[in-house]
Amino acid sequence: MNRKKLGRSRAGRCRFCTKDGCPRPAFVDYKDVGNLKKMITGQGKLVSRKRSGLCATFQREVGTAVKRARFMGLLPYVGE
Repeated sequence: MNRKKLGRSRAGRCRFCTKDGCPRPAFVDYKDVGNLKKMITGQGKLVSRKRSGLCATFQREVGTAVKRARFMGLLPYVGE
């Protein structure tokens, strides 16, 4: 049986991190609706870290940004 390699490819790495690592402070703009829509499912739920490929720091920031965008009315609370 062939085993899957444990190393992560470029597609599996965090989209916000640079080559040097996570920029500090981590910030995700809640007004960037295009990027935030990629982080939620059709039902309006947040996509997990495993599926989105984000690191833990940016996954927390995306969650906060999505909540702020929902409160401001930029994103729906539930899907269509």
